[in-house]
Amino acid sequence: MTIRVDNISKRFGKTEVLRAVSLEFTEREFITLVGPSGCGKTTLLRILSGLETPSSGEIWHGDKPIGHLAPGARDIAMVFQSYALYPHMDVFHNIAYGLRVRHTPADEIRRRVGEAAKVLEISHLLERKPRELSGGQRQRVALGRAMVRRPWLFLLDEPLSNLDAKLRVTMRSELKRVHRALETTTVYVTHDQLEAMTMSDRIAVMDGGFVQQFATPEQIYGHPANLFVAGFIGSPPMNFITDVALSDGRLVAGGAQPVTLPVLRIDRFAAALPRRAMTAGIRPQDIALSLSPVADAMAAEVQMVQLLGPEKLVEVTAAGRMLSVIVDAVVPVKAGERAWLLFDPLRVHLFDADTQRNVLPAPGLVS
Repeated sequence: MTIRVDNISKRFGKTEVLRAVSLEFTEREFITLVGPSGCGKTTLLRILSGLETPSSGEIWHGDKPIGHLAPGARDIAMVFQSYALYPHMDVFHNIAYGLRVRHTPADEIRRRVGEAAKVLEISHLLERKPRELSGGQRQRVALGRAMVRRPWLFLLDEPLSNLDAKLRVTMRSELKRVHRALETTTVYVTHDQLEAMTMSDRIAVMDGGFVQQFATPEQIYGHPANLFVAGFIGSPPMNFITDVALSDGRLVAGGAQPVTLPVLRIDRFAAALPRRAMTAGIRPQDIALSLSPVADAMAAEVQMVQLLGPEKLVEVTAAGRMLSVIVDAVVPVKAGERAWLLFDPLRVHLFDADTQRNVLPAPGLVS
């Protein structure tokens, strides 16, 4: 059964937080809302839960409108950034609390809590108090409290933000494992693009109250819809070169130091490209760096080298522009050296300078 967000807007006074947002996702999907602080993602989650009322628009569950229903009538479970556990109750009674207030029979409570604890691997913690648990264990208890209700929709509002970096990685896998076990539709909010990319079936990238792109992680990374998505998704961020135009089948960047970009001819896309300035985008991973001259390459000077474990992040200047390049850690590159750059022709993106939309008909250039 589909869940449909239909033309939802939300205003707080004169401030419009959400602007005509429409999304549709199917049963059992793991959907992530990602974007910078203030983009509207948490407000949209609260509207789904019933904690906020939209200024306009509707929420649909199949063919049933649910936007008018109170939170308790929607059969939705929400896990907040803060675990909100009762400190005087042990783990069992924290998980069981929602069932007890609904007057669920005691044997059914024991069965559901036992099943949830087994899935979450916290059966050995049921008699402990929250103060005796680690951050990851408390997060599992909060998930268990939501799970036992057997909702049709899980809403997770930055549930990993209070955990340290190592534990966050572990809990990402745990959340995906739980999602597969329960097969419950999940909407997850985060500002962390790595969480979004590694956990989601589809991602809604939000900014300024709008959904900038709604697609699979592969589609968003490989063919960002616009400049914002291109710059927000990917680490290190995509390189941008402004004032680019098509000239004799090649891309030429103007400015104080004009330069022909080191990619193959793109005559076949000439008809699709705007007859005005564009911005070229290329990810650091998609630039080849050579320490000896290469035909048609862009000459550069290495400014800084940072070791990132198996890779190095190399900052270079080329024709007055600063670019980031990712190379293998064994490449003996040093600051102050000369280098030559070649762009992967299948991985260059072009954006209209006015609309900021990706103007290429396919993800990257084709040789």
